[in-house]
Amino acid sequence: MSEHERRSEVPPDPSGIEEPHDVLAAEEFGIGTGEERYPADPAGIEEPHDVLAADEFPIPAPDDGRKPTVAERAADPRAWLPLLLGIAIVLLVLRRRR
Repeated sequence: MSEHERRSEVPPDPSGIEEPHDVLAAEEFGIGTGEERYPADPAGIEEPHDVLAADEFPIPAPDDGRKPTVAERAADPRAWLPLLLGIAIVLLVLRRRR
């Protein structure tokens, strides 16, 4: 007997059982159909009744659907607030130095 034949020889089953007896988990616990996969609704309601928040409360869109231009953003008084705040701080610092 060659070395290759000795390595390919299957050892005997230690349990002594001759017929096939190992069962794959996939064969033992089958996957159910679409109706059997999910547990029943605890509320007992059969028809679909959950609503996604995105469907219930959509994000509001701008009226015209376009972005404001640079000129329109500059006309907004809130756009000037950081600049005015910076100028006020510089003036306060200069006034305290005197």
